[in-house]
Amino acid sequence: MTDPTGLVVALVVLAAATVFGLVRRARDGRLRTAGRGDDVLRLSAEELGQSLGDRATLVQFSTSFCATCPGTRRLLTDVAGRTQGVRHVEIDAEDRLDLVRRAEVMRTPTVLVLDRDGRVVRRASGPPTRAEVESALELAGSAA
Repeated sequence: MTDPTGLVVALVVLAAATVFGLVRRARDGRLRTAGRGDDVLRLSAEELGQSLGDRATLVQFSTSFCATCPGTRRLLTDVAGRTQGVRHVEIDAEDRLDLVRRAEVMRTPTVLVLDRDGRVVRRASGPPTRAEVESALELAGSAA
């Protein structure tokens, strides 16, 4: 008779990997609340190297090797171009490690939605959908 330990370990690892994959897929690109009260990150025009939007600013952290960053750039540029008072700012994460650390960016693309005062109201790790970006902009506009 063979020892079933190897099979049990393999099944546990497979189950854990499946759960991790499902959770990550469910959260990938979702714009979620970015903190409350004193914990809210605030970015200034000086830090970003560009002025903030009158209504909101979409900040995208990208890298040269990010496969989904160009699509995210096109989406955010299009939404900003169609929405009055919204600006899109792209940050090269490799060049701005200070902001990467401060914003706790763990992967690219990471998208931050700032209100007109530079407070982060929503954030996403991974490429967000157009509907989520537009919804977050509504929130950013009403938060200011």
